[in-house]
Amino acid sequence: MTILSELNTLFNSLSIQSETGKLSDKATEEYVVLVPISDDFSLFCDDKPEYETSEVRLSIFTKGNYMQLKKKIVKGLIQNNFTITDKRYVEFENDTGYHHYNIDVAKYYEMEKI
Repeated sequence: MTILSELNTLFNSLSIQSETGKLSDKATEEYVVLVPISDDFSLFCDDKPEYETSEVRLSIFTKGNYMQLKKKIVKGLIQNNFTITDKRYVEFENDTGYHHYNIDVAKYYEMEKI
């Protein structure tokens, strides 16, 4: 499984619209855009990678109370063993009426034997 597929499954279970890269469908009152940040081999053993670290930025948009949505998402992330590396309010977008909030997450995946 990949971090993007796990996140899409999570947001589907939370009934939150999500897409990778940019939103191509009509925007709802709240949605999340998944932006891949990095994939690296941060954990080694005997000069070979043991785990791959995948990081994704969750760009959260809502016309409602962003604090409630943030809490709902953070709870789901923690329950599904994601590491939250950063959280921050970006801005209120006057032209769209959306609050924009980012959460950066990471997950570690064991490498298949090479």
